[in-house]
Amino acid sequence: MYVKKIESIPKVKVSTGAKAWKQVLISVQVAPNFAMRRFILEPGGSIPNHTNTVEHEQFVLNGRARIGIGDKTYEIAKNDSVYIPAGMAHWYQVKGEDPFEFICVVPNKEDVIEVLEEGA
Repeated sequence: MYVKKIESIPKVKVSTGAKAWKQVLISVQVAPNFAMRRFILEPGGSIPNHTNTVEHEQFVLNGRARIGIGDKTYEIAKNDSVYIPAGMAHWYQVKGEDPFEFICVVPNKEDVIEVLEEGA
């Protein structure tokens, strides 16, 4: 059993992002199969094009963003859901004046992140 208030979970700067923060809501130490994270990108924030070796299931809590997944670009907003397969290049760019916040669930497996070159 695990219950925790979001206010008690530290926000950590996303090292490769601009104006981007992450909270690990449920970690590998708590749940055996999946980790749950909350990402917060401030207005003007972004996360560069990158790949992960694990899939992502995401749900948008607030705000709007333009995201790239593979060779397609999407406009997403509050209450949208997103699936990103393992190994698929993806990026985020906040749109508007509100923070862009989303829940990201990933399997508890080793995740190797590779930031891709500009224009990749």
